[in-house]
Amino acid sequence: MGKQLRVRVSDIEELNQLGKALSSPMRIQILQLINSEKMSIAEIAKKLGIPASSAARDIKILENADLIKVEVKPGSRGNVKMCVRTTDSVSIRLLELVTGVASVASVEMPIGNYTGCQVESSCGIANEYGILEMDDMEQAFYLPERTSAQILWSAKGYVEYTFPNKLNSFCYKCLPRSIIISAEICSEAAGYKEDWKSDITLWVNGVECGTWISPGDFGKRRGRLTPAIWGAGRTQYGMLVIWEIKQEGCYINGSKAGETTIDDLRIMDKNSVLVRIGNKEDAVHVGGFNLFGKKFGDYEQDIIMSISYSEIA
Repeated sequence: MGKQLRVRVSDIEELNQLGKALSSPMRIQILQLINSEKMSIAEIAKKLGIPASSAARDIKILENADLIKVEVKPGSRGNVKMCVRTTDSVSIRLLELVTGVASVASVEMPIGNYTGCQVESSCGIANEYGILEMDDMEQAFYLPERTSAQILWSAKGYVEYTFPNKLNSFCYKCLPRSIIISAEICSEAAGYKEDWKSDITLWVNGVECGTWISPGDFGKRRGRLTPAIWGAGRTQYGMLVIWEIKQEGCYINGSKAGETTIDDLRIMDKNSVLVRIGNKEDAVHVGGFNLFGKKFGDYEQDIIMSISYSEIA
């Protein structure tokens, strides 16, 4: 698979090379010929009915624009130059870079769209219409309809989400400045227990990013968004918890919680960001967790990941 060629309006030389390469119908035909297979210069010249020297000249222009590459292969009568397409698409950014201004890319992930989990009774998963399967059935976490979940809970373990890394889809290079993860969370006790502590930890790309101590599993009052079908005696709502990881370290609800920095997370290394929420095995308070979707609890949101970034030349 080829790459995406990204060019800015300020990249004058690259734009000139690209414009020259694409300004000729003959060079467009060459790109069409090698769309799905390698071809030698001689083969291309024969297909197009032009001299080999003309084909070689056009191929050099396409190569200078980084649209194809020429590989030298041994042949029966010496070396053969094979032409290979290197680029799938071209993106030209006409908006000029403004330095020193941070932007934000956000994704809201439904709580049932986890890509991995480890749960233990008491556990369960429900949407706004009721519980999926039954309480305390781990297999319910693997049902296809789990994606509709509006609340999920476990006495220990974790859930893990694979977020798309939007920064790698932009037509310019980005420098992540901070990442913010927010979710409505509380502890998990059988029924509910207002003073049931739980150490709930966030990991990003496998790196620990701070532990929030939930004071309890809340059920004394109804959640602002909790549906009427959800009976009393169960968890009703959580607290909005915000993790922020930046150059100075990681913070939870504005208070410093660790020394992990945004650079430690290596955000730009992959096209996805792995977010895990749960209990460490050696936590002081292994009190489980509840996660709330936008139709449950007090806050009309799922799990939100926001990356603050700057464009770089």
